[in-house]
Amino acid sequence: MTAIREHPAQIRPAANQTGAEASPRPNLLIGLSILSAAGLLAGLVLALTYAGTDAIQGDVQRLFYFHVPSIMGAFVAFTLGLIGSLGYLFTNRASWDRLALAAIEVGFVLALINVLLGSIWARPTWNTWWTDDPRMVASAVMMLICLAYLMLRHGLPDGNRRVAAVLGIVLMGAVIATFLITRLRADTIHPVVIGPSPQNSDNVFGMTPPMGITFGFNMAVWALLLAPTLIWWRVRLERLAERVNRLNRGERANQ
Repeated sequence: MTAIREHPAQIRPAANQTGAEASPRPNLLIGLSILSAAGLLAGLVLALTYAGTDAIQGDVQRLFYFHVPSIMGAFVAFTLGLIGSLGYLFTNRASWDRLALAAIEVGFVLALINVLLGSIWARPTWNTWWTDDPRMVASAVMMLICLAYLMLRHGLPDGNRRVAAVLGIVLMGAVIATFLITRLRADTIHPVVIGPSPQNSDNVFGMTPPMGITFGFNMAVWALLLAPTLIWWRVRLERLAERVNRLNRGERANQ
């Protein structure tokens, strides 16, 4: 009889704890997701219809309405990854580590989109998919450091994730170098879309007002909407995965 009376009491706190942790999706996150999807669709329509065709490059120039915004979104994500890595090193709190992981994963995906779109543009423009241009080499190094972070973060036990956090800080140095190298190196042929540069001396990337509006709109969508929204979803997914792991460890301990 004693065992029967204690059994419900043991189950009741666990049920209450599960209900408290299973928080619903925030309305703000849902709203941001809808705005991001709508923004991506609107940006695509603007790029294909409103912006017009570039007089020199033709239709392939339309890729730049997504090529540049995707790397700007990656820059926002990597910056949040830096903040998360620093926060974890100073506080050792799992929430900062969770932010760093989510941000760097999203940044890697956005940077990969940037590289793929750039290669598609380079094929008809440079007659090659890839070259040893300093900007492209810097992008490859940045991606490799990002992969190294992800491998360390997923491979190390919880107590040793500070090593991955240090690499997350190093990654930001590679990101900054990738952004600045087209302005610091005179031997790169990679174009600089924003601002004057030796690569743009012939105004190859000059924009008409519709092109500028389309470009600016997509920059805002990818950097200010899409990247933060994806990171937020990834943080929630990581928190859920940690909760499942804790429950699995508890079940194994009770067996």
